[in-house]
Amino acid sequence: MHLAHSPCPNDTFIYHAWTQGLLEAAPPVRLTFADIDITNTACQRGEFDVAKVSFAALPYLAQDWQLLPTGGALGRGCGPLVVTKSLRRREDLNGARIAVPSQRSTAYLLFRLWAEGISPQHVEVVSFDQIMPQVLNGTYDAGLVIHEARFTYESLGLSCLEDLGQWWESTTGAPIPLGAIVAKRELDPEPITEAIRSSLKHAWAHPEASRAYVAEHAQELSAQVCQAHIDLYVNEFSYDLGEQGRAAVETLLGRAEKIGLVPGGKSWFD
Repeated sequence: MHLAHSPCPNDTFIYHAWTQGLLEAAPPVRLTFADIDITNTACQRGEFDVAKVSFAALPYLAQDWQLLPTGGALGRGCGPLVVTKSLRRREDLNGARIAVPSQRSTAYLLFRLWAEGISPQHVEVVSFDQIMPQVLNGTYDAGLVIHEARFTYESLGLSCLEDLGQWWESTTGAPIPLGAIVAKRELDPEPITEAIRSSLKHAWAHPEASRAYVAEHAQELSAQVCQAHIDLYVNEFSYDLGEQGRAAVETLLGRAEKIGLVPGGKSWFD
């Protein structure tokens, strides 16, 4: 079974036990590290068997992929940020150059919902670890940042124009659906779901077991930032999406479908 997920601390923490062969009953798995900008489109081409994608990509994958109820990233206080060096108001984004991590990311979908009516001059996909440096050097006027960048942007001299997670929560009352785990429809979801949950339970029970592995793939982040990242993005929704999580996904994609940001006509949970 071919699994793809990011090298970010939340994913390496959750999947460590499964991918490193620590679970006797789990199906054998081959791991590829891939950012969501890769998996969102690679899955549409049929690559991988199980993958971490953006919830915003589900409308493009629903025919051939099934959403699993575990292993993703959904929560509160963990949304993407619009960071800048000089802009002060939402309206300043008119005519601006903006760097985003993926055009099919939940972060970008939230941005488009928040910035409805705004007309940037240029929006370009940039590797998430390069967004802040390129905002700092003036290549872009603003950047849409995710993951650990919310812990480090201030130390680089950037300011937050908008916390899209706070905006989403205050607008809807729902948690923020960020990353989803999908599997090909021809696969039996039960053993995959069980393997992910067993891996997560192992990670929670033995946090020290994955510490070196997480650090190895964390792109030189400090131990404190790695732990803050895990604490924020790994939660009860990672174990089970649940009714609240499902409702949040329906709200996000329903709003986006209503104004033509994603294709409609499909159920995300069939």
